[in-house]
Amino acid sequence: MAHQLVLILDFGSQTTQLIARRVREKGVYCEILACTTPAWSQETAAARGLTALILSGGPSSVDDHDAPAFDAGWLALDLPVLGICYGMQLLAALHGGAVDRAERREFGAAEVEVDDTCALFAGLGPREAVWMSHGDHVHRLPAGWRAVAQSPNCPIAAMVDAEGRRFGIQLHPEVEHSQHGAAMLANFLAVAGARGDWTMGSFIEEAVARIRAQVGEGHVMCALSGGVDSAVVAALLRRAIGDRLHCVFVDNGLLRQGERQSVADEFADFDLRVVDAGETFLSGLDGVSEPERKRRIIGEAFIRVFEAEAEALRARVGEIRFLAQGTLYPDVIESVSFRGPSATIKSHHNVGGLPARMNMALVEPLRELFKDEARAVGLLLGLSEARVYRQPFPGPGLAVRIPGAVTPKKVALLQAADAIVDAEIRAAGLYRQLWQSFVVLLPVQSVGVMGDARTYELTASVRAVLSNDGMTAEVAELPWSLLKRISSRIINEVRGINRVLYDISTKPPATIEWE
Repeated sequence: MAHQLVLILDFGSQTTQLIARRVREKGVYCEILACTTPAWSQETAAARGLTALILSGGPSSVDDHDAPAFDAGWLALDLPVLGICYGMQLLAALHGGAVDRAERREFGAAEVEVDDTCALFAGLGPREAVWMSHGDHVHRLPAGWRAVAQSPNCPIAAMVDAEGRRFGIQLHPEVEHSQHGAAMLANFLAVAGARGDWTMGSFIEEAVARIRAQVGEGHVMCALSGGVDSAVVAALLRRAIGDRLHCVFVDNGLLRQGERQSVADEFADFDLRVVDAGETFLSGLDGVSEPERKRRIIGEAFIRVFEAEAEALRARVGEIRFLAQGTLYPDVIESVSFRGPSATIKSHHNVGGLPARMNMALVEPLRELFKDEARAVGLLLGLSEARVYRQPFPGPGLAVRIPGAVTPKKVALLQAADAIVDAEIRAAGLYRQLWQSFVVLLPVQSVGVMGDARTYELTASVRAVLSNDGMTAEVAELPWSLLKRISSRIINEVRGINRVLYDISTKPPATIEWE
């Protein structure tokens, strides 16, 4: 089934993914392309069901010598267009208007007066609380366009063309700080005639058909980590090809308490192989403290384990030509950024790095979904809520939550402390509200006193953050009583830890994980 398509051309904004997610929330399928992508022909646009264009914000000025390249042929297509921030300024410049530095930059909350006779603001106004983030602004409208919003610092905060089908807005409707930003986007989609034919139910049907077409009568190996992405992939493949799916779960000795058993229980009716490889991983990490080296060692160990399991599987069922992987759309978006992939802050373990000698093609049925969409698919496929709403857990496991050298004793201490935090967060009813909540075992010892005796033990740091996608994160303001209870339980129940801290760093500048 061909869906209507909204394209977002990305000019480097940090919130482009949010635009896509807001559009998808309205049941309209959309994709993100680099702004440098050559314009489609009218025939291609029609064949793809292209319904509207959105031009994202970005850090450049339209007059910069190194401003991102853009094929104006996109605007020759007979389509509604919405330009956001930089996108608005580009629309103005390309249609004969003028853009200049604002006398006063506008970053943060603002209030705009809107013209509710403009379709973009239908049902809103007359004043709207919004989020601004710009140093440039449109100071002269293109011929035939009119201003439909203003703020004290931005006389032309929104504009519309004479036909009422192309809009520019200086504000950011995609962020939660814009009170009715979602309604503005919905109004634009209504102008475009987007009917909202994108559902997770239809996705499952189409994904099953695509998997069957790709795999044919072949067998597929799936690396099942226990996280939502790989779990949904496994459930989807099970529906598509039945017992020709073969799952491998690797216990690397760096899992949380109960993780191995919970996976074995939930996927008991799958062809699931549980590999006990803890000794292999921990011996490889012995004495290693540099974070990137730890990640490489863990990644290489996973490769060796999967190579061995693939060979054993071939001996049992014959040729294995496909490897299933839980790639999500944000991973795809990162690879098509017009500025190229982001600077490497830390490498990521991913079984997609398996060597070519394994001769396996990737099956990535979730590559067009965001995390919340993958979760919705998981529920429709019958996975447990505990699995679907499991907080993200790093591929290298607890090794990246033990700065410095990793030892079996430290892993055991961290597992015990982490189990306490998990239990208390769940008991407080906060687990689903948090993006992640966990413990880091620091390589720091300090003096304490317990039972009138001196102790000299390790320090634990609790971390809890709020996020939509992990790209940015705010500190969760946990109740003081909860933090005190967590600290008391860890110190009293985990012998070897005598001090508990709470990490209040945001991302950026910090990362969510410590390594």
